[in-house]
Amino acid sequence: MAPETTTLWRPTGQAELDLVAASGWSAWPPRLPVQPIFYPVLSEVYATRIAREWNVPHEGVGHVTAFEVRKAFLDGYEPQQAGGRELLEYWVPAEELDDFNAALVGPIRLVASYT
Repeated sequence: MAPETTTLWRPTGQAELDLVAASGWSAWPPRLPVQPIFYPVLSEVYATRIAREWNVPHEGVGHVTAFEVRKAFLDGYEPQQAGGRELLEYWVPAEELDDFNAALVGPIRLVASYT
């Protein structure tokens, strides 16, 4: 029986997307020293907003990815509001990213790109 999963989304720039592709679409790359948390979001609409309003102006391109995470793993985290009731994200400490990647089920998928 397949594990119960939750779909999450992540807005990314090109450099991060290239690292995900290099992993075979199976893992998120380690955080940089200035990135203490990994923050996947709970809605495609929110991920699209970040990709268009932050990634595109700062990097020239923004991508939206989607992926499945074991629900049992996510139960150990509380969704955080990021400025509004519908702007929800998980805050995964950088040092727990390997555990997060181990909880992925299936590939990370590119669902949209913006310029």
